[in-house]
Amino acid sequence: MKKLESLFSVRGKTALVTGGATGIGRICAETLVAAGARVLIASRKADQCRKVADELAAQGACEGFGGDVATEAGVNALTQEVRQRTERLDILVNNAGTTWGAPFEKFDWAAWEKVLSVNLVGLFTLTRNLMPMLIASAKPGDPSRVVNIGSMTGTLPLADGAYSYATSKAAVHHLTRILANEFAERGVNVNTIAPGPFNTRMTAFALGEEPKREHAASTVPVGRIGEPHDLAASILYLCGAGGGFVTGAILPLDGGLSVQTRKHMFREDEA
Repeated sequence: MKKLESLFSVRGKTALVTGGATGIGRICAETLVAAGARVLIASRKADQCRKVADELAAQGACEGFGGDVATEAGVNALTQEVRQRTERLDILVNNAGTTWGAPFEKFDWAAWEKVLSVNLVGLFTLTRNLMPMLIASAKPGDPSRVVNIGSMTGTLPLADGAYSYATSKAAVHHLTRILANEFAERGVNVNTIAPGPFNTRMTAFALGEEPKREHAASTVPVGRIGEPHDLAASILYLCGAGGGFVTGAILPLDGGLSVQTRKHMFREDEA
């Protein structure tokens, strides 16, 4: 059992989770804390972030503070905050994100500028700034980890009015492959988790009520929406020893949505 536990342990590691106060980010942070890591969480709402960190600190080591990846100045300030709090960084979870929904005819410039600045440019810039710490913390056979949070909409041609969001996540997926190729020899693994429907603040408009959740679940091949334990297992796999040989992967966490097609091409699907 101890050998199995060691595959998913992050004890002694230091991690940063952006957007760590709510939703997927909080699940990632809570999981890493419970598995033994010292976790720094940052989000735009500093007070909320500190409150969540205090709650998670009951399970282990967690610190929360403000951090905004929407601007270059914000990313640089967050970088400096991290450097002041720790000399090493083993895990970076790029979770901070935003979205924008509107009909095609009304999808304006601001909808692209806002979403891409956070979901793509901010993610890249923070990763660039913290890469020296990640490289310095890597050990032979134990690489540092970058885990980006993508989306099934970055794989499927499905926007539902969130054109810039879906496009930004497709870009994150490809950037993951580029960085994985570039930094593997320097001891940093870079992967992405691409979630399908999870009941979070960002998806509350679609999944906040039981009838809506039931409808969404009916479209998923496995017959349900994602649960916190699905994310917990995925983040521990990619950050623990068990995922040390994995880099450049886009892990679909979508219940089969990304591979769903009609069951048959040349005859009618069975009812």
